[in-house]
Amino acid sequence: MKPGVRALGLAESYRGTHLSTLGGAVVRASRVADGFAYETCTVGGLDATDAAIDLFRDLDREDVRYVFVAGIALAWYNVVDLRRLAAEIDRPVISVTFEASPGLREALDAEFDGDDLEGRLDIFDAQPPRERLRINDETVFVRSVGVEASEARDVVRAFAPEGGRPEPLRVARLAARAADDFRREG
Repeated sequence: MKPGVRALGLAESYRGTHLSTLGGAVVRASRVADGFAYETCTVGGLDATDAAIDLFRDLDREDVRYVFVAGIALAWYNVVDLRRLAAEIDRPVISVTFEASPGLREALDAEFDGDDLEGRLDIFDAQPPRERLRINDETVFVRSVGVEASEARDVVRAFAPEGGRPEPLRVARLAARAADDFRREG
């Protein structure tokens, strides 16, 4: 992959409030960060997809080629609709999780009921399946929309020069935590 290819990483941070900070970091394949943006979504809500779309649009970066999302359930089960996100921003979306799990269904069943549960399950069930991917002696789990699975694997590997966390997600998580801390202290 050419070193100038850019990806937007989206990760969130929340610390005991009803709002979660969604951090966006534009990072080149060469590991140079060259843009940041922020948005908020509701802890336990269903607005993470809208927040991601708003963040991408506010960033206004036509040069972003891929969008990484740290997981699929941000801010305490605020499930991201990867398919809708990809359609709205017209970019491939790659969700990366870092731990093996039986999936969200059991956790959602335990935490929600009625319309709250059904809304989350409708979004979750419409997402592509996770694929196990080995990177630098670590295992991650990838879902992708708008890109072939083989290209998604190559992109994840290209943006993860060390360890298993793609650099756009690592930087976005750091940025979200710093912004969350700033907001709490301010």
